Amino acid sequence: MKVIYENEVKALGASVNEFAGGNMFIIFGENAPDELKDYCYSVSVNPINGTIAPGQYLKIDDNEYKITAIGDEAPVTLAGLGHMTINMSGKTEADLPGTLYTEEASIPDMHVGTKISIIEK
Repeated sequence: MKVIYENEVKALGASVNEFAGGNMFIIFGENAPDELKDYCYSVSVNPINGTIAPGQYLKIDDNEYKITAIGDEAPVTLAGLGHMTINMSGKTEADLPGTLYTEEASIPDMHVGTKISIIEK
């Protein structure tokens, strides 16, 4: 198993659950704009070790979700700002450039200390 990216939730915005009905959530580094902070899971800005691609897995604690698509800008904003939207709808085409898409699933319970990673098996 190769770890492409790993991080840990440091804080939860007051309104992070507002996107849960749409099976999506947002992570953002410490410098998230004030107007977005309430909607994000706060993480550190960590490097990406390789290329993020469909077929890899998004791992949230012990849960794994197959990546089905990734927008062109998602790796750029993830590496530079710690920012990425994760959409768990099962879409296989990236509608939004800053979004990573996974197989259809419900968002798992996330809290301070939740580990988020992208792995290649």
